[in-house]
Amino acid sequence: MGEFFHMGGYGAFVWPAYLLSAGVLAFMTATTLRAYNRHKRLLHHMEDGGPEN
Repeated sequence: MGEFFHMGGYGAFVWPAYLLSAGVLAFMTATTLRAYNRHKRLLHHMEDGGPEN
């Protein structure tokens, strides 16, 4: 099992790359969902006859 994590000496490069990629994907997903919800609330507010700007 240790050899799997060591990856023939490249584990020090591979695992941080995986973690960084997962972090970026999580950040992008959270940002997209936050923007989606914000725009959805704005659309509902506009459809309900909110104040025109």
